[in-house]
Amino acid sequence: MAILFADIGGSTSLYELLGDAAARHRINCCMELLSGVVGRYDGRVVKTNGDDMLCVFEDSERATLAACGMQEVLAETSEATEPVLVAMSVRIGMHIGPALIEAGDVYGDAVNIAARMVAQAKTGQIITTRQLVETLPAMLQGNTRHIDHTEVRGKKDAFDLYEVLWQQEETTLMSADLVVRPAAGNLLLLLIGQRAATLDRSIRHLVIGRSKGADIQVDEVMASRLHARLEYRRGKFFLIDQSTNGTYVRLNGEERFVRREEILLAGAGVISLGRTLAEAGDAAVHFEVREQTAE
Repeated sequence: MAILFADIGGSTSLYELLGDAAARHRINCCMELLSGVVGRYDGRVVKTNGDDMLCVFEDSERATLAACGMQEVLAETSEATEPVLVAMSVRIGMHIGPALIEAGDVYGDAVNIAARMVAQAKTGQIITTRQLVETLPAMLQGNTRHIDHTEVRGKKDAFDLYEVLWQQEETTLMSADLVVRPAAGNLLLLLIGQRAATLDRSIRHLVIGRSKGADIQVDEVMASRLHARLEYRRGKFFLIDQSTNGTYVRLNGEERFVRREEILLAGAGVISLGRTLAEAGDAAVHFEVREQTAE
């Protein structure tokens, strides 16, 4: 199983700034947000201890998506937090391997190694091992980078440490007349004003939101920083909302609202982040699923 440790950063200064009761309440709210993300990816919170959390997942893909979701939900929550001094952040460590579940707890070497990984992480980072990265699908492997080969406390052999890059540094937007259509299979075409982006089996996921780090950036104050993920899975396209205000989708003439859930995109339609479709204006994202042909 995949083991994930999450540790809330800055809790000591939080108690100093807010006082015991207010700080404890804020940490509890943070834990509830993180637990919600774990459940969304079919994981289980094994236990919490003050400001840290131990979770298990059936596979590395779900654990990694949950880790990214944890960082994203706290980033968008912190951006809206005043004063900034009490914004929340989390560091995450992961590993995969055999583990023993006993009396509601989980034990084993994989758990110990995951604990070592969270100790290696800085706030806002996701650190994992080569063993876990090698079990990820190619799409997610492409969002990792090797950062160190080092010894960790209590282990005889050195470990290759990898960082999971949950904040996208580059965009995939392009001029509408320069959209490249790969050779075959279905393609999702997205149009935002005069800009366009595509999603297919060669580019399997995009993040859309208000942040400069999103693959598709929208100028919409009601949108979250990393509002939703668009994913390609086995020839189909899905929108996974991870926002505060939800997403409105016009699909086959019917308007749908999704919040913290996913929807299958087919045919053609319109997406609006945080506002109804009637209010979307220039921030609306038009989409169309096309069948590609070799040229």
